[in-house]
Amino acid sequence: MLTVGLVLAGLAAALHVYIFFMESLAWTRPSTRAVFGTSAEEAEATKELAFNQGFYNLFLAVLAGVGIALTVADAEDVGPALVLAGTGSMAAAAIVLLLSSPAHASAALKQGVVPLLAVVAVVLGIA
Repeated sequence: MLTVGLVLAGLAAALHVYIFFMESLAWTRPSTRAVFGTSAEEAEATKELAFNQGFYNLFLAVLAGVGIALTVADAEDVGPALVLAGTGSMAAAAIVLLLSSPAHASAALKQGVVPLLAVVAVVLGIA
């Protein structure tokens, strides 16, 4: 079950790297604006906030990625702990988005279900 959890954590990390790209590097592009439903003016006005938000997503992905690497390298305590910290934070952020902005439920589910499944699988795998 731990292997399943690590694969799911890797998928969640990859998604969060992509979110980092969109928010921090491509925020004002038409394709990114279409994903987030923002106008050119809104994107321009919020690009500094999005830039910062994107790095949060990147750091969560790095945390999970380092945890995966350490787990594979037989760091049986710190590796899973880092995976759980990264994916647990991803899932928690998705829950906050869902509760604070129900209109963004689809986005919350897209960014939160895989990390939540990773948390469950890792916990079951180390239990």
